[in-house]
Amino acid sequence: MKVVGDSEHFKQPFDHDEDYVSRAETKREIAVYQELGKKLVALSKTQINRLELDEQLYDNVLKTKTIKINTEAYRRQLQFIGKLMRYVDIEELQLKIKNMMNQNSNESAKLNVAEKLKDQLLSEGDSAVQVLIEKYPDLERQKLRQLIRQSKKELTKKPDDASKSVIELVKYIRSELAE
Repeated sequence: MKVVGDSEHFKQPFDHDEDYVSRAETKREIAVYQELGKKLVALSKTQINRLELDEQLYDNVLKTKTIKINTEAYRRQLQFIGKLMRYVDIEELQLKIKNMMNQNSNESAKLNVAEKLKDQLLSEGDSAVQVLIEKYPDLERQKLRQLIRQSKKELTKKPDDASKSVIELVKYIRSELAE
């Protein structure tokens, strides 16, 4: 006869089962998939293209971008993307997203450096060219001076920074900094 206070009486049948996954654990896993799906939907189309996703997942992520946010259809579509994510290697996908975001931040950092150097070159002239060439010997002095001269000429006509030569100067500096 078993005693009611016996601990064996209160054990669940799954306590000794190694393969048992609780509902709470399953829900946490699904939430991770849906959060990653939200991150995918938040990316631009070119970023999504770089991730090389499964065709069905790719199509559904792009479809989600067309649905209004905060609607029931959007929520259901995110759930469906979460369901599709079960068949994707999550760690690999998270790593790809992380690398892409780091690459984007590196690109914007390079652009910021190039913009600062452009401003310095336009304001200081030849002395800044000399310092820049000492720091980056691959830059061509003549090309730099020519771009600076053209940029200054265009900026006197149109004071905004969107002139063709200014953009070309920034591109040239960026390309040389990348190497």
